[in-house]
Amino acid sequence: MTIRRMDHVGVVVEDLAAAVAFFVALGMEPEGGTTVEGAWVDQLVGLDGVRADLAFLRTPDGHGRVELSTFQRPVAAAGAPKAPVNVPGIPRLTFVVDAVDDVLGRLRAHGAELVGEVARYEDYCRYAYVRGPAGVIIGLVEELG
Repeated sequence: MTIRRMDHVGVVVEDLAAAVAFFVALGMEPEGGTTVEGAWVDQLVGLDGVRADLAFLRTPDGHGRVELSTFQRPVAAAGAPKAPVNVPGIPRLTFVVDAVDDVLGRLRAHGAELVGEVARYEDYCRYAYVRGPAGVIIGLVEELG
C-alpha cells in the first residue's frame, strides 16, 4: 500500500483569525497553531524567506483535519481565487452536517456566501455549496432518513 491515510487539507488564507472562526462556526475543533520559518520551510514550499502562521482544526470525530496558514513573508503576488465551481483545480472541501440550514446561518455570520441553492438529491441528502475563506468552496451535506 502506498497511502496510509490522508493527514489534512491545507488552505492559505489572508485573515487567519477570521478563517479559524469560520471553521469553528462550522463545527471544527481547534488543535493549536504555530509559526514556521527557516531553511526547511523555504525548501518545502519553494520560496525564500518564508514566515507563516498556521492553525490546525479537526472534525469532531477526529478523522479530518484542516490546516489554515497565512504568510507574513513573502507577500503573495495575487489574491484569493473566486472561480466558479466548475473550474479545474478550485479547492472544495465537503462536510456532513446535522442541519444544512442551521450551519448556513452560522457561516453567513462569518462571510459565507451560498454558491447556488440548497438542493435535495432524492431521499438521500440536502446539499449546498458556500464560498468560505480565501474563496474555498465548502460543501455541506445533510443526510436524510
